[in-house]
Amino acid sequence: MTRARISLHAICPYFAMFPEEFVRKQVEKYSKEGDVVFDPFCGRGTTILESLLLGRKAAGSDMNPVAFCVSRAKAERPALRAVLERIETLESRYGMSEQTRWERLRTSLPRFFRRAFYPTTLRELLSLRTSLEWKDERVDRFIAALILGSLHGEMDRSNAYFSNQMPRTICLKPDYSLRYWRSNDLFPKKRKVFEMLRQKAESRLKDVPKCGSGSVKLADVRNAANRFTGLHGKVALVVTSPPYLNVTRYEEDQWLRLWFLGGLPQPTYGVVSRDDRHHTAPKYWQFLEEAWQGIAPLLRHSAKVVIRLGGIGITEDEMTSGLRASMRSAFSTARLLKRPERSEIVSRQAQSFLPKSKGCLYETDYTFSV
Repeated sequence: MTRARISLHAICPYFAMFPEEFVRKQVEKYSKEGDVVFDPFCGRGTTILESLLLGRKAAGSDMNPVAFCVSRAKAERPALRAVLERIETLESRYGMSEQTRWERLRTSLPRFFRRAFYPTTLRELLSLRTSLEWKDERVDRFIAALILGSLHGEMDRSNAYFSNQMPRTICLKPDYSLRYWRSNDLFPKKRKVFEMLRQKAESRLKDVPKCGSGSVKLADVRNAANRFTGLHGKVALVVTSPPYLNVTRYEEDQWLRLWFLGGLPQPTYGVVSRDDRHHTAPKYWQFLEEAWQGIAPLLRHSAKVVIRLGGIGITEDEMTSGLRASMRSAFSTARLLKRPERSEIVSRQAQSFLPKSKGCLYETDYTFSV
């Protein structure tokens, strides 16, 4: 029987995310209740949450702070009452603070921010950016994840986003965004951030069935064995989707969300990761070899590894050959359980903003036994 969609899954759109139905199918087929499911590239946490909902233990890692924040917010869900009380406290603190402080901060930011957000909206976001202890506090992290999911999006389709017109999965570069807004005469609309956060918290937490908590760490996959020492030899199933070959640079595409989490007010390169986009196949396969070697000590005998992969400028045969070789570098007995399953990528949201862009046209699913 098909389960109704859990709204918490949609707390934050993320580029190249796979649907929860895909994860559910793999978890039900290749694991049983109580087994450990792991995702070393956990992104927005679909594998983590879906595994917990199915009665499995779940763990994952990602070295992008946005992914860590969102995935861990799903893995360690706070009580709605605690979230609402914290939002009220944060709103009161903002109301009692010196408003000129937030206005000075607002006007000191690059031009992009002043065209991206209505003045009062940006002031409220700045107060939250300063106050939220998202790295250490469960409730604050959940609120931060709510903000990340609403920080930018398509205001012509929904009033759920804080920003001027933007894609909801990625944030385009400042200069391009400014040109786009000017050429289309677009201005941000006023959003009441605290009020919206209360509504979003109720929406995301209202239909989550009771389930356990998972473990998510801000970590490089190559160091996973050292960060998850308690899982050595215990992982029954891996369901993951590594960065695709020559498709996107997550640090660049998530730059506005990274700014909210304490980063710089412009796109950065190589500050978060030097491996989220490889342009050449040899370096890419080397990276994946190191990734599988990093998680190898965690997997138990005959564990299954399900990988969704894509790329630009590579054939399916080349992808299959390269992935198989990278797996065998870490698991000498690795074997494909079935033929790879290819699916076309039909819709690409960024095309409405970058109509001449060329992206990944298909992705392929691989299932290994190790």
